[in-house]
Amino acid sequence: MTTAPSLFISHGSPMFALEPGLLGPNLRAVGESLADITAVLVVSPHWQTRGVRVASSAAPETIHDFGGFPAPLYQLQYAAPGAPAVAQDAARLLSDAGFEVALDERRGLDHGAWVPLRYLFPRADVPVFQVSLPQHIDAAGALRMGQALAPLRQRGVLVVGSGSLTHNLYEFRQEIRNPEYAQEFVDWVRDAVAARDVEALVDYRRRAPHAERAHPTEEHYLPLLVAVGASVDTDAPRLVEGGMTYGVLSMDSFAFGLPHAAQGKAG
Repeated sequence: MTTAPSLFISHGSPMFALEPGLLGPNLRAVGESLADITAVLVVSPHWQTRGVRVASSAAPETIHDFGGFPAPLYQLQYAAPGAPAVAQDAARLLSDAGFEVALDERRGLDHGAWVPLRYLFPRADVPVFQVSLPQHIDAAGALRMGQALAPLRQRGVLVVGSGSLTHNLYEFRQEIRNPEYAQEFVDWVRDAVAARDVEALVDYRRRAPHAERAHPTEEHYLPLLVAVGASVDTDAPRLVEGGMTYGVLSMDSFAFGLPHAAQGKAG
């Protein structure tokens, strides 16, 4: 069985489900390059819990966890099956790594999961389950989560950290003073990922330019560290271009350990 990659995906606004932009086709190309994926594990900032919870539903519902958007967005469904057996294995790995873990048989897929998966696996034929992001977890803890989940990749489980490379919603769709700060932050992260400077990525709050402005809170950045933690030194990091939307919301994403055929498509 081929070892599955790990991905960090910027899922952006829920409107990404209807507006593919630059990232949508690039994610579709990545998905088409992947073979023998047995399940997808998604860590999203839109499910935060005390301790870690692992969704073990056999048929997760599509959660429309947003408001004020056009009606067609609420009609979308992503009817992928769940992966209860793999979820139990993920829970064991996290527990062995020292996390407080519980299974959740009712949790469905929030938009941080199903929106990007509409592009990666549009037929919704690959089993999917979510792992929650613990409340108050820090960057080092998110990295440790990814490291605990890494063995699942050898069984064909695609580990996805879904967040946003920049995420200042106070500036979302407003006239923004000095919006170039967002690209400066993105460029720093791109360089750190390309160099596999894990120490810098964990310490981004002190080292990256405009880190607190790009992420007033950390929950949309931390899934990047889950994806990095699930990778190994031999996994070549690849940029999956997404561009900048709404002036300051980066859709850039990263892949670790893509098959050779997909590397050119991912950048």
